[in-house]
Amino acid sequence: MVKVEINGQVIEAHEGDMLIDVADDAKITIPRFCYHRKLSIAANCRMCLVEVEGAWKPLPACATPVTDGMKVHTKSAKAIAAQKSVMEFLLINHPLDCPICDQGGECELQDVAMEHGDDVSRFTEAKRIVSDRNAGSLISTDMTRCIHCTRCVRFGQEVAGMMELGATGRSEWMEIGTYIEKSITSEMSGNMIDLCPVGALTSKPFRYTARSWELKAHHAIAAHDSIGSNITVHTKDNLVKRVVPSENEAINEVWLSDRDRFAYEGINSSDRLTLPQIKKNGEWLTTDWETALAFAVEGLNTQLTDTTIVGVLASPNSTLEELQLLQKLARGLGINNIDHRLRQIDFTTDKVGFNTPSLSLELAEVESLNSVLIVGSYLRKELPILNHRVRKAFKCGAEINQVNPKDFDFNYKLANSAINAESFTLELASVAKAAIETTTESAQAWLSEVEVNETHKAIVESLKSAENAAVMVGQISQTHSNYSLIKKLSSIIAKATGAKLNILPMAANEVGAHLANFLPVKGLNVSEMINEKMNAFINFGIEPESDCIQGENALEAMKKANFVINFTAFDSAVQREYADVLLPIATFVETAGTFVNANGLKQSFKMTVEPKGEAKAGWKVLRVLGNMFELDGFEQTHSNQVLAEVLDNSASSIDFSELESQLDSNNETYSIVAPYSIDGIVRRSPSLQATPDALA
Repeated sequence: MVKVEINGQVIEAHEGDMLIDVADDAKITIPRFCYHRKLSIAANCRMCLVEVEGAWKPLPACATPVTDGMKVHTKSAKAIAAQKSVMEFLLINHPLDCPICDQGGECELQDVAMEHGDDVSRFTEAKRIVSDRNAGSLISTDMTRCIHCTRCVRFGQEVAGMMELGATGRSEWMEIGTYIEKSITSEMSGNMIDLCPVGALTSKPFRYTARSWELKAHHAIAAHDSIGSNITVHTKDNLVKRVVPSENEAINEVWLSDRDRFAYEGINSSDRLTLPQIKKNGEWLTTDWETALAFAVEGLNTQLTDTTIVGVLASPNSTLEELQLLQKLARGLGINNIDHRLRQIDFTTDKVGFNTPSLSLELAEVESLNSVLIVGSYLRKELPILNHRVRKAFKCGAEINQVNPKDFDFNYKLANSAINAESFTLELASVAKAAIETTTESAQAWLSEVEVNETHKAIVESLKSAENAAVMVGQISQTHSNYSLIKKLSSIIAKATGAKLNILPMAANEVGAHLANFLPVKGLNVSEMINEKMNAFINFGIEPESDCIQGENALEAMKKANFVINFTAFDSAVQREYADVLLPIATFVETAGTFVNANGLKQSFKMTVEPKGEAKAGWKVLRVLGNMFELDGFEQTHSNQVLAEVLDNSASSIDFSELESQLDSNNETYSIVAPYSIDGIVRRSPSLQATPDALA
């Protein structure tokens, strides 16, 4: 530790810490543009110049390490003169278009110019003009405003792992742009909007829809993957106008995936179902809630004579409260065919118990891993924030390995890749056998015919020699016809190498669905439901034809059923073909609820906007239905009362070694779920649907 004096205030700091960080910790403000604590130091804007006693000229605080006895002045005449000079140069070419700039009101350049700028410019030459770039459907560019801070360039290189923006030219003729007019394709590109200190990069969907001072900010939790990213929802006139990250170092730091950032457009979609609908004599009628619920109860009662052929399916993005009341309603009616695992087709593991998928490491701990094995996953697109943590581990020297059906384009270099398009289960079995061979155990009979090559041995060596190692089983595995075997093989590898096993949950509340026991404990799983004749279905928050991995089978099953109730936020022609009742429910920003993330962390949130039209919070509709069926336990008046029923539930785990094993690499099937088709809200975001990831 060293002692530093800033503006007369003595501060203790670690030797070598940058002056700007020490000042920030002491709540001493130093203006800056290029500096960002999550990015490397560029020191090219020079706005943070300060006076350091003993130095013959002002020094940039962002690139000056502190030393013992250093005396610094941030408000001296020398420092202020330097800052004003830099500000004058920065404003020479900057256009005076604040009234029409989306950054107006939250612009770092505006804020600093108020204190350090002059009201009259001495510059009389012609200002430069830079043509705008078409960077895709998410980011709008006004490059004449650019002040060359290079935050966006450094973000692409250091965080996104893709050098999509770069600088050409020198001095005032330097321009930030894309390579040969390419669009920005990173799944985390929207963070460039937050990083830009001026209005050069702004949100294209948000453009010209509201001013920053008109917006109300609401804390919420992202609802499209299992990370549980903290977000701030900005609203105006009861409409969601944009979504930005809310800082939480333990979860998403200061970043947000594009899916979580831009999916909000779907909430305002013209497809929103705003009034209850019932089908009578083949004709759809718009009605009130009382009539619609009475119709649903009457229709469902006619099918409850045999509850073994009534199914209940729900979205794993539903809140914990909704899943709790829906399973309670179903079981109260004698229905045991309950499931949320819509993108799974192999349920062999259910024979030995229900395993709650989870990330066994804290998200921050992922950065300290020395070796990672990715199994059946395009992690970069499936869970971008988790992949970002893996990339940080890679940058610190970790070896990343994969066993996959395809050689995916990860944004870090892979140490070893075992790729087999026909049977990646066979590749995983080879790695498992190689792992067993490094122990005193002998390979089991069902692995005896498996061949081991140098790549398989290298993967095992990478995991075994690492102080901290992890095996991560992803979404492609989840959709695989040998999912149970993949989990067992991954368990064998983890046990033999000392790595931590992670069966990654994908959806926002997949872990919560397990905690609420939204599982077919004594009934049929989702695959059995849609492949056997069912008399009735209750669908909650899903479009079976799009959300089930066996979409065609699901649609056919719905059409064959006698009675189908859809709790849905969206209307569609396909639903009207098979449903008998459409009940409009609120989206995640229109209700209070709880999501449980991949680590098992429960995060509750409040309603940010009123539901569209006559839509209601799903848990409230389920509570009313429970009372209409005269069931016990539906007296709740607040979502917290429902949450209390499942708060003490804990995740369940099983021993995968108890599974009967048979290696059959013939006729393997799997699916790669497009990142922007993951749920109904995302599918209705025009901006996301115009990106390369959606069009591929």
